[in-house]
Amino acid sequence: MSLIPSWFGGRRSNVFDPFSLDPWDPFKDFPFPSSSLSASNFPRTFRENAAFVNTRIDWKETPEAHVFKTDLPGLKKEEVKVEIEDDRVLQISGERNVEKEDKNDTWHRVERSSGKFMKRFRLPENTRMDQVKASMENGVLTVTVPKVEEKKPEVKAIEISG
Repeated sequence: MSLIPSWFGGRRSNVFDPFSLDPWDPFKDFPFPSSSLSASNFPRTFRENAAFVNTRIDWKETPEAHVFKTDLPGLKKEEVKVEIEDDRVLQISGERNVEKEDKNDTWHRVERSSGKFMKRFRLPENTRMDQVKASMENGVLTVTVPKVEEKKPEVKAIEISG
């Protein structure tokens, strides 16, 4: 509800009014998903083929490992793949299937994405590719890639004669 009364009465929709009830959507008439994903301006074909474009992955490096975390709500571990390629490439991929539509249903808003996603990361040379572990708990995928222990240079004391 607007805190500033409308001088022209009725419902307000003004690009320059921050209190407007109808926010302006600059992508409303484009043929791809926008911020206002109502069924009327978001065709069924786009809903079915929309990818996980917002799949975000955090990558942190600890003294012991590289740790990757991503939120994948609603996915089972069977729907997610974690793969390692020979040239130190970590690939995380998966798919969320489209919800079955009933002919009697009326969609008012479609915001959850469906489809396939894939992210690839080239890992540094100090990783142990044969010891990668992945776990999924409460919709959060965690991939841990251990690091090779750095060999500390051996220091040998030399006696000084004389």
